[in-house]
Amino acid sequence: MKWKVLSSEYLFNDRWFKVRKDVCESPEGKIIDPYYVYEFPTWVGVVPVTENGEIVMVKQYRHALGEVCIEIPGGCVDDTDPSFEVAAAREVREETGYTFSSFDYLGRISANPSTNTNLLHMYLARGGVKVGEQNLDHNEEIEVVLLSISELKQLLRENKIVQSMHVTCILYALEKMGELKY
Repeated sequence: MKWKVLSSEYLFNDRWFKVRKDVCESPEGKIIDPYYVYEFPTWVGVVPVTENGEIVMVKQYRHALGEVCIEIPGGCVDDTDPSFEVAAAREVREETGYTFSSFDYLGRISANPSTNTNLLHMYLARGGVKVGEQNLDHNEEIEVVLLSISELKQLLRENKIVQSMHVTCILYALEKMGELKY
């Protein structure tokens, strides 16, 4: 079922986002021209739980939607990160000021496998302690929000968390914690 790439051309090539136009051939010989592919860096997302059982969430303005969103901490894996877990720990520390005693890998998901090349690697972090201030990028303005598990579930019920990959990560984390009933 895999396609063969006959040619590939970058239409846009920037640090955080690339757009590629491929010409492909299916196993049956059908030519697919053009097929657009969006390349992003690999991402990590963390559902962080403090020593007191609170969930550490972040609120920030998301310009593409024009809304302030409540989300889990996370971001891009850097070239200097030796593993996805190290990237997850770094991102949650930078965005929240918390460190965690353990990280459970919850799996990987794709925002859109038909167009996007990257994956989000999901983690549940436990044993969180605030160790310092945030260390934000120049374009980040992030408010840290502490929630109980019941408050987090209520936000899900009310569809107040709109980042679909974050919702998925939260659901996997709730299941890992025994907080998700089927």
